[in-house]
Amino acid sequence: QVQLVESGGGLVQAGGSLRLSCVASGRTISNYPMGWFRQAPGKEREFVVVISRNSLSISYADSVKGRFTISRDNAKNTMYLQMNSLKPEDTAVYYCAAREGISGVVSPSRYDYWGQGTQVTVSS
Repeated sequence: QVQLVESGGGLVQAGGSLRLSCVASGRTISNYPMGWFRQAPGKEREFVVVISRNSLSISYADSVKGRFTISRDNAKNTMYLQMNSLKPEDTAVYYCAAREGISGVVSPSRYDYWGQGTQVTVSS
């Protein structure tokens, strides 16, 4: 089993940038496809971006394509999300997640391990 801890959230003005980190413990993340998801108040948790074990396959939600960049450093057991050109609609709690099995899965319900989340607030 893997434990995940996110950090790097905060308050930023529209157009600004943040970098989220997700540090894993318990097992090496090289075993898992992973992803970033977010949940805004009153909304369901949604897919942001997912990445395969070796980083060769990445899928972004249309809403963040061209603005967000995911990466992972398996040697450091850490995954990142670089968020640029932030918009107020990006405001949410951001979660990192890992799953057993195949990569490319975007449904949050199919992820097995979750962090506690980090708040990102973008002011207009």
